[in-house]
Amino acid sequence: MSLSIYGIDLAKHSFSIHGEDANGNTLIHKTISRAKVLTFFANLPSAIVRMEASSGYPMYD
Repeated sequence: MSLSIYGIDLAKHSFSIHGEDANGNTLIHKTISRAKVLTFFANLPSAIVRMEASSGYPMYD
C-alpha cells in the first residue's frame, strides 16, 4: 500500500485515520486507540500527515 497523505482526527481516546494515494483514492479509513497510533504510523512508509483537532467548545460565549 503506497499512501501519499493521511488525515488524522485527534480525539481524547481514539483517532480516526483516513489515507489516500496520489490519485485521491481512499486506501484506508479506520479508528484506532491512542495507545496504538504511534505503532500504526511507525510501521508505514513516510507520508504527509494532516491533523485536525478541536476543543469541542464554542470560541465565543
